[in-house]
Amino acid sequence: MIKRLFDVLASMIGLIILSPIILIAAVISVISQGFPIFFHHERLGRDGFPFTMVKFRTMDSGHSLSAKHDITRLTPWGRVLRRTSIDELPVLFNVIKGDMSLVGPRPMPTKYLPRFNKSQINRLNVKPGITGLAQVTGRNSLSWEERFALDVNYVKNNSFMGDLIIILKTLIVVFKGKNVDANNQEIMPEFMGSGHYENGE
Repeated sequence: MIKRLFDVLASMIGLIILSPIILIAAVISVISQGFPIFFHHERLGRDGFPFTMVKFRTMDSGHSLSAKHDITRLTPWGRVLRRTSIDELPVLFNVIKGDMSLVGPRPMPTKYLPRFNKSQINRLNVKPGITGLAQVTGRNSLSWEERFALDVNYVKNNSFMGDLIIILKTLIVVFKGKNVDANNQEIMPEFMGSGHYENGE
């Protein structure tokens, strides 16, 4: 109850404070990339139920949606949005709707559901989050197995105070731009199942 109340209040306050940035980002997106401004993608929510996550579009919509081409599809403005994490700001609406929490395991594409092992599936026992333990521990310097192990650890040991610490650490990580690749992009290989990867997101 406290977590949900905090999620809603913090997200609403965040949207109010960040509304000028969101508006400017939207205008620049239209000028530099055209429409659509937003990217809608079906992700796994709590207990595996799907929901539609909304982010600023950072890729050329005229190309294939294959994850392995993510880096080449990134637009110049999209790189800026990702580097600054501004592309994530619309996700605050998902938090207000109740699809997500501010803190929790990152929401994965629905196609990943059958690829989780018996331990990894436990990450779906809580709402997915904008940020989480894995994001403040290593971001894409971690393997999928390491990320998911941290997610499961969060599920088993999460607390309101722990969430506040993760949020604080997230602000520091975003400000410093730590643990992203050489182009400051958080591009990961597609998760094909433990020990199996395909180049891409």
